[in-house]
Amino acid sequence: MFNGCLVTKSYSMNETCTHDLLIKFLYHETTPAENRLIHRELKEDYLLREEFSSLQQAFRRLPRVRFSASPKALNAVLQFSQQSALEGLL
Repeated sequence: MFNGCLVTKSYSMNETCTHDLLIKFLYHETTPAENRLIHRELKEDYLLREEFSSLQQAFRRLPRVRFSASPKALNAVLQFSQQSALEGLL
């Protein structure tokens, strides 16, 4: 285990990054230590670079979706929050 991610061995017997870790890296959700591992392994492992390149291409094709709550939903959350705060004072 390396900071919560599985580390496997490649053909060259170096530590390599898992598929899940590469996806986390694409979304900027990796730790600094994981970033260093990924950068090192991408320099050394051709197959890993190929896999990462494929993931990057797929990532770029994903639609950019933004979610926003309706005013009604936001008001319901605010009212619940206010009620909970008042109950806590009693």
